[in-house]
Amino acid sequence: MTPKEKLREDFKRALVQTTRALSALPDVEVAFGGDHAQVQGKKARIPLPARVLDREAAAIARGEADAAALRLAHHDDRAHQRLAPKGAGAQALFLALENVRCEAIGARALKGVGDNLAAALDKSLADKGLDKGDEAPPLAEAAALIVRERLMGRPSPQSASRVLDYWREEVERRAGASLERLSASADLSDQAAFAKLARNMIRDLHLDDESGEDKGEEKSEGEEDQNEQQENAEDDADGVADLPEDGLSESSDEQEGESEFTEEQLEQAEDSDGAAENARISSIRARFEGDSGEVYRAYTTQYDEIADAADLCDAEELARLRRTLDRQLENFHTIVARLANKLQRKLLAQQNRSWDFDLEEGILDAARLSRVVVDPMQPLSYKQEREHEFRDTVVSLLIDNSGSMRGRPITIAAICADILARTLERCGVKVEILGFTTRAWKGGEAREKWVRDGRPAKPGRLNDLRHVVYKSADAPWRRARASLGLMMKEGLLKENIDGEALLWAHDRLLGRPEARRILMVISDGAPVDDTTSSANGGAYLERHLRDVIAKIESRSPVELLAIGIGHDVTRYYRRAVTIVDVEQLGGAMIDKLAELFDEDTANRARAG
Repeated sequence: MTPKEKLREDFKRALVQTTRALSALPDVEVAFGGDHAQVQGKKARIPLPARVLDREAAAIARGEADAAALRLAHHDDRAHQRLAPKGAGAQALFLALENVRCEAIGARALKGVGDNLAAALDKSLADKGLDKGDEAPPLAEAAALIVRERLMGRPSPQSASRVLDYWREEVERRAGASLERLSASADLSDQAAFAKLARNMIRDLHLDDESGEDKGEEKSEGEEDQNEQQENAEDDADGVADLPEDGLSESSDEQEGESEFTEEQLEQAEDSDGAAENARISSIRARFEGDSGEVYRAYTTQYDEIADAADLCDAEELARLRRTLDRQLENFHTIVARLANKLQRKLLAQQNRSWDFDLEEGILDAARLSRVVVDPMQPLSYKQEREHEFRDTVVSLLIDNSGSMRGRPITIAAICADILARTLERCGVKVEILGFTTRAWKGGEAREKWVRDGRPAKPGRLNDLRHVVYKSADAPWRRARASLGLMMKEGLLKENIDGEALLWAHDRLLGRPEARRILMVISDGAPVDDTTSSANGGAYLERHLRDVIAKIESRSPVELLAIGIGHDVTRYYRRAVTIVDVEQLGGAMIDKLAELFDEDTANRARAG
C-alpha cells in the first residue's frame, strides 16, 4: 500500500469513528459509496473521499459524514412520514427543511461541523448545476437555503447565489411570517413542532401541500373538531380528498355525508377481485374524491412535448450527468450485472441450436464420413438444423420521471435501465427506454390558457406533458448511453400523468415490426397533477389510468407488466410486483422479464 493509499484508508476509518461518535450510535453501520450521504435505519452511506486529499476535499468528506451522523442522531423517520405532506413538491421541500433542522443542531453546537457542512453544501450545489443554466432553479432549493441561513447564522456559499437571487424576494414576500417563526425556533430538537412550522411555510409558498393534518399552527384541538366537516368539504372542492392509501375513507362523517355506501360495502369492495370489482372500487373512490365523471381529455395538446433526451440538455452538461451516473454505477454494478447475466443465460438457452442426424437429405454430416471409409456400402449420412422458434422481441421500459422519484429511486432506475439495455442487446432483444413527466409544476401553459378562457368547468387535463425518449429501440446502446444521464438532471422531474404516458409507450410498440412486444412500467405512485385534480376531481387521472390498463391488458398484443417502488401497483396491473426498497429494483426487473420468457416458452411447448 502506497503512502497516499494508507492516508486515504486512515481518513476513511476516522470518518467512520466520527460518524458513530457524532450520532451517539456506536453500532451504526457505515458504508462508502454514492455522491451524497444516505441514511436508512441504523445504516449510513457516505461518499468515498477524493483520491487526492487536500484541505477542501477533506472538508467535503467530513461534511457528508457529519450530515449523515446528525440525521441519525436527530431524525425520526416514522414521525417524518406521519407529518409529511402528500404532494411531490411539498414533500421535497419538507424533506429539505428537515435536513436543515438536523444539520443546524450540529452547526450551532460545533463551529467545525458547520464549516464542514458548508463545504459539502457548496459541492452539492455545484454538482446539481444550480449555479448556471437558463432554467428557473427549484423553489424548494431556494426556500431551504434561506431557512438554513437563518437557523445557522451563516451566509450561503457562492454557488447558491443564482438560486437565491432568483427566488429570495418572492419567498420572503409569500412566506415572511412563516420564515420568522422558523427562524425563532429555539428548540430544534422538537421534530413535530418544527414540522408544523415547516408545513405553514409550504402552504404560504403555494406548493402542493395536500395532507389534511396540521393545516394551521394556532388552531386548537377543539376548533379542529368543530371545523372537521368544513375542512373535508374544502378538500373535496379542491379535488384533493384526504384518503388512506387504498383510496377508501373510513371516516364516519364522510359516510354519513356525501357517500351512500356503507362500511360493509366498502370492505366488500376492498376485498374483491376481478375487473368488475376493480371498476366498482374505482367508482367508490370517485364518489369520495369528487370525480367529475367526464370522459378523459386534454384541455389542449398545443404545449405537449415529445423530446429526445439529448435535446433537453447541452452536450457538456449531459456528459457531466453521465459521469455522475457512472460513479453511482460502480457501487451498484456488481449486483445488477449478476442478475443480468442470469437473464442473458436464460435467453441464450432458448436460442440454442440443435440438429437431427442420420437423415436421407440435408447437410452432409462430416462427422460420420468415417463409416463410409470403413464400409463403402454404408449410405451417406445427412443432418438438418432443428427449428427452435425464438420470436424477435422488443422491450420498452417506461420510467416515472416525477418529483417523488428524485434522488436514489431515479438513480437506480437509470442504472437498471442501462444494464438491462446492454444485456438484452447482447441477446438480440431490442430495448427502448422512455420517461414521462410534465413541463411545469401545478399546470403549465395549458392552465394559463384555461385561465385566460375564463376557467370553464370540467376542462380535462391542465398540464403540459413532457415525454422523453432516452433510447429508441433501433439505437444501439453505445450511442444512447450518454442520454440516460439526463435522469440525474435537477429540475427535470416534476409531475406524472401515467395514463397518457402509458398510451404513448403502447402506441410506439404497436408500430414496431417485432413479433413479441413487452412494456414494463416503473413507477413510485399514482398519477399526480394538482391543477387537473382540482378542476376535475381527485380520481380523474387515476380513473383514466385504470381504463387505459384495462384496454391494453384485454385487447392489445402488447404484454404489460409493472413494478411499483413503495406503491402498490398490483391494484392497477394484472401482472405486477411491488417492492418496498428501491435497492430491490434491479432484481425485480430481471425476475419479471425472466418469468415472461419462461412463460412464453412453456406456452409454445404446450401449443406444439
